[in-house]
Amino acid sequence: MTDSPVIRVDAVSKRFATTQALDAVSLDVGRGEIFGLLGPNGAGKTTLIRTILDLIKPDTGRVEIFGRMFLAADRNRIGYLPEERGLYQRQKVGAVLEYLGTLKGMTSSAARAEAGRWLERFELGDRADQKVEQLSKGNQQKIQICSTLIAAPDIVCLDEPLSGLDPVSARVVMRVIRDCAAEGRTLLLSTHQMNTVEALCGRVFMIARGRRVLYGALPDIKREYSTDDAVRVQSTADYRACPFVARIEGDGARHTPVEIHLLPGTGSNRFLHWLVASGAGVDSFERLSTPLEEIFVRVAEQAEVAV
Repeated sequence: MTDSPVIRVDAVSKRFATTQALDAVSLDVGRGEIFGLLGPNGAGKTTLIRTILDLIKPDTGRVEIFGRMFLAADRNRIGYLPEERGLYQRQKVGAVLEYLGTLKGMTSSAARAEAGRWLERFELGDRADQKVEQLSKGNQQKIQICSTLIAAPDIVCLDEPLSGLDPVSARVVMRVIRDCAAEGRTLLLSTHQMNTVEALCGRVFMIARGRRVLYGALPDIKREYSTDDAVRVQSTADYRACPFVARIEGDGARHTPVEIHLLPGTGSNRFLHWLVASGAGVDSFERLSTPLEEIFVRVAEQAEVAV
C-alpha cells in the first residue's frame, strides 16, 4: 500500500429529508488495500459507497478519487458489486459478461476473452452458453463478481461478495480478492460477516447512524476493545475447582487445550496465578482477543444508546 490514498473522504455529510445518512465522515483507502466497511443495517454504508462512486453528491465535504475530484472517465476504472444484484436472467452467461465488459470501455473481443478467463477461474468455464436463470444462486453470485472484475478496475467496491456461496466457493472468492490487492487494486469490502473481515482486511471503518464509531488497523481495534477474561490453556488443572471460571469450552480433559472464560473483571494474570498455586503443570497459556463480531455488537449498541 502506498502513502497516497486512492480514495479520500473528507468531512462528508448527506441528509435525506429528516435522515442524516452521513455525518462528517472522513476516511482514506490506499492502493493495494483491502479495506473493511462495517455497520448495522441502515447505518449509512451504502450511501457512503455511492457517494464515493459519485452516484450521490454530498451536501458538504469532499471526495477524492486517484488524488483528485471524480471524473466521468473514472467510472471505467471502478468495479461495483452492489447490494441489489442485477443480471439479465434470460441471456447466456458469456454474452452477459461480454456486454457488461463493453459498457466499461472494452472491445467485444477483449471482453469475450476476459469473460472466458474469469469463468475458468471460478470453475464455470462450461457455463458460458447457459442462461443465467439456469444457474444456482451461488453461481449467479460468482457471475456477478466476474462482471465486477472483468474490466480490471483499479478500485473494486464489494457489497456482501460472499452472499449465497458455499464454503468452497467462498474460499475461491477470498483468494481472488487477495490476488486483486496483490496486483495493486484498491478494494472496499462491505459485509456483515466478521470472519471474512478478519481474514481479509488490514483496516476497517465502522459507521453507525451516519457517524464514524471505529476506524483504524484491525489489530489495534481488537487490542483496544478486547477484554482480559478469556484464555486458551493446556494443563493438568481441574478448572472446575477454580472460583474465577465462568465457563469452559472443550471436554476439560487433562492435557487437552480448552478455552476458559473467566468471570468479568478477573483478568488472565489472576487465573494464571491460580494455576501455578494449584500445582498444575502448564503446557500452554494464551490470552484470547475478543472476536470482532462481539466488538461490532458492543460498539453498535453503544452508538444506539448515545443517540
